[in-house]
Amino acid sequence: MTGDALSEARAIPRPTREAMLQRAPAVSQFWLQNRALFEDAWKQWETNESDLSKQLDDSLYDTNLRNAVELAWETPNKENDVKALWKEVFPGVYEAQFFNPERLATLRDYLNRVADADIPLRPPYGISLNRGGAMLDRRSEGYLAAPGFQDFYQGLMDRYMRPIARLLFPDITGYDTQTFGFSIQWQPDTDTALRAHTDASSVTLNVNLNLPGEDFSGSGVRFFNQATQEVSELTFAPGTALIHHGSVPHESMPITEGERSNLVLWLYGESGQVARPGIVHNSIDAQQRWTVPTDQSDGFAPF
Repeated sequence: MTGDALSEARAIPRPTREAMLQRAPAVSQFWLQNRALFEDAWKQWETNESDLSKQLDDSLYDTNLRNAVELAWETPNKENDVKALWKEVFPGVYEAQFFNPERLATLRDYLNRVADADIPLRPPYGISLNRGGAMLDRRSEGYLAAPGFQDFYQGLMDRYMRPIARLLFPDITGYDTQTFGFSIQWQPDTDTALRAHTDASSVTLNVNLNLPGEDFSGSGVRFFNQATQEVSELTFAPGTALIHHGSVPHESMPITEGERSNLVLWLYGESGQVARPGIVHNSIDAQQRWTVPTDQSDGFAPF
């Protein structure tokens, strides 16, 4: 670590918004050339914020989900206790309480301090140049490199998202070894919506980070069933999550009042390969579902 990486990172000239929107080659070069500096700066910042970063632990998860997941890791044939917590709210779309609303303020406080850290942090401009968002996976340029957050994020992906996704969507197995994630904050006067699209993932987990009482209007997630032409607009309460194949068409409706904060997490295979829904490529048992793949990150980032 350099002597004062935090001050150096805060002082460095940054790419303009226009350059980032245009995906100028100099922008990618900026993140690449300064990666080590920014990683050191996040380490130094987290040392200063140790009171909060130490609270990024399993107590953030909903108690019922945490207990069921811990039991499944100990005894995989008890995994149906996890499955029972997920309700199908639209064909191929499941919902459950994911984070504990009473503990959600800790995660939000952490992310708010991240936003105030003044360390260059790349927003998810592959979707929109979102002012309150960040890239979360270390494969991404300008990612949130704070070590404590990375430990929490990797635990979320490995211990929760992947086995749950394999349980609900058996066809993704083998196309779920690579992780990707970002955060978004929707605001009426900035980035307000996202048109209909599919994700470049085998499976997507979308978690609402709004606190109890932190209300907003609009900003529902509309899903489309291509087989039946059914359309349904879903909203989800603080700390709840929606999980679905990336191939399910969906859009975020315009937010008209308040703010909505959420995490969007993806799994896919090497080099961005995704599962074809409905085709079980690799049949595995419960014991195999509750394992962490040994595959290393291939460095591929969808955006």
